[in-house]
Amino acid sequence: MSPQTAPETGANTGAAASVPGADAHLAARTLGVKELVFLIIAASAPLTVIAGGATTSFAVTGELGVPVGYLVLGGVLIFFAIGYGRMSSFVQNAGAFYAYISTGIGTRMGVGASFLAMTAYNAMQIGLYGIFGFVTASFINDKLGTAVPWWVCALIALVIVAVLGVRKIDLSAGVLAVIVSLEFLVVIIVSLISLAVAPEGLSADPFLPQNWLTGSLGTLLAFGIAAFMGFESGAIYSEETKDPQRSVSKATFIAVAIIGGFYALSAWAFAMGVGPSQIVAGSQELGPDLMFAFLSDYVPAIFSDLAFILFVTSIFAALLAFHNAAARYFFSLGRARVLPSWLGRTGTRAQAPVAGSLTQTALAVVFIVIFAIAGAGSELGPLFPVLTMFTWLTNTAAFGMVLLLCLTSLAVIGYFRTCAGSHPAFVRIWAPVIATIGLGVIFLLIMVNFDVMIEAEGSPLAWILPAAMVGSGVVGLIWGQYLKSQRPDIYTTLAEANIG
Repeated sequence: MSPQTAPETGANTGAAASVPGADAHLAARTLGVKELVFLIIAASAPLTVIAGGATTSFAVTGELGVPVGYLVLGGVLIFFAIGYGRMSSFVQNAGAFYAYISTGIGTRMGVGASFLAMTAYNAMQIGLYGIFGFVTASFINDKLGTAVPWWVCALIALVIVAVLGVRKIDLSAGVLAVIVSLEFLVVIIVSLISLAVAPEGLSADPFLPQNWLTGSLGTLLAFGIAAFMGFESGAIYSEETKDPQRSVSKATFIAVAIIGGFYALSAWAFAMGVGPSQIVAGSQELGPDLMFAFLSDYVPAIFSDLAFILFVTSIFAALLAFHNAAARYFFSLGRARVLPSWLGRTGTRAQAPVAGSLTQTALAVVFIVIFAIAGAGSELGPLFPVLTMFTWLTNTAAFGMVLLLCLTSLAVIGYFRTCAGSHPAFVRIWAPVIATIGLGVIFLLIMVNFDVMIEAEGSPLAWILPAAMVGSGVVGLIWGQYLKSQRPDIYTTLAEANIG
């Protein structure tokens, strides 16, 4: 099938490259728009963003304009979602990015993107175990007077994620729906309390140009983009949705609008609650604990503890969401025989990507063990998994994800280049061009600020980690060339099926 005919047929890319002797199909028609929205938003972890991401941005930039950063990023991603959502009507594949880039730019580039995406999703998921283990162990040890190490909590979470990962996707969607709903409830309560107490009154100070149109805007955008990571994941579940031609696009728009608007309003409200003159200093002093310290002043201790527990479950929700995404990348690449074909196997009952899920779990175990050994006796103390495993891997993943978004925007233009009569110019050209420029600027800002983001100014890690992420894509390009020259049967199948 060529790109010219794909829009007319609405083909499900990926079906052509099957795995002999294996069930290579995911559970079909199990997810609707509502479930997709929860899966997407769970990856961005609303409570984690407000408690951790917003306070970090206030602390690092020293500015009040954090809410504006969320609005600007949301605007850029809306432009991305216009073309991306339209393309999702015609390309349904569990390896969304690589299928899109292959179809729009070329098969070798698609294979390169597949390696980059697989590395980015795994880095994001595994990095989250660092902060999950730390905050969970800290809470348990504080309440019970124990000395549980962070890696024990991380491994317990890993087992639960692993069990859910090999079950039918609607089970994960149901679990995430409950967690995300409770997260929103807590953030809304915090926002209402903030607006009610507002020690310095309500003002529009965070939105005034002097508080964001400064040299810190780039840092605001570089840090803020992490809040949106996972917004594109609706397309990953396109093979499992009831109406992929419409559901993925609709869910993506809803998720971006909620993420951008809700985060901006919540960050503004929290700044009002703490006080515009105090929010930066408070964030620099307490970090994520600022929200819980704020709550303890106005609500009973039990509610503050419940909010912290939901902070933990918020991170767990992100762990599960990124695990599901990474598992589906392994599945899609195995089914296409870009990676070993056994990765394309699914469970006979749940039709979940069992091999991909177990592979992702195994990788996470390896990294948890490595960082647990490395952190034993470290001068960083209990914060070791946060300052290393979490900070290094998640920021490196964000770097890779933004690069993938840029490439996907270009792929949208390439895909619709022969369909001018079927789609408005704004959808097929202008929206993705605007998105490419905006995302390209954010990508450069992340590069410039990467040493600050990983708190390693002057360290070789500031270039080693981004280079490793880009290097995974280069390895993919080389592998794509190998498939073309040495395994033309696989490469031809990929090209004809428009799979990464």
